[in-house]
Amino acid sequence: MSEIKGQKCTICGKNELTLREEIVEVPHFGRVFILSMECVGCGYRKSDLEPAEKKEPCKFTLEVSSDDDLNIKIVKSGEATVKIPHIITMESGPASNGYITNVEGLLEKVKKIIESAAENEEDSSTKKKSRNLIKKLNKVLVGREKLKIIIEDSTGHSAIISDKAQKSKL
Repeated sequence: MSEIKGQKCTICGKNELTLREEIVEVPHFGRVFILSMECVGCGYRKSDLEPAEKKEPCKFTLEVSSDDDLNIKIVKSGEATVKIPHIITMESGPASNGYITNVEGLLEKVKKIIESAAENEEDSSTKKKSRNLIKKLNKVLVGREKLKIIIEDSTGHSAIISDKAQKSKL
């Protein structure tokens, strides 16, 4: 792992930013660079994953149908789009990060996005729709409802690591 301390933070301007880079072997995925920055001055943190190897564009589809499925590992590159039909589509873009999580972690992240958007919403029907989406996600999290997760990645560096997941070309 390499580390550079004392860099200028783009948020607070203090020279208290630490940059880190590490190469890690991820099972079923390959080698990835884990890049991170952290400022002890203001608490700013950002991390990303970058694959070390080229791959074919891919699409993974997973039907989440039990609470056992919540432990299935997900590797998402910064270039991937995550779709949960009838709930959310998270497009890739400049602010998109790569991460490694499991189905439960992804669903909790989606809940936070919906909750945050609902807080700033004035329209009562939109707030109600947000509450219903959160209820649905909570039912999935306790194994009482099914949903589908789709990850599309033009770089081929994302994966849903399970025999239940269907992999296809993008």
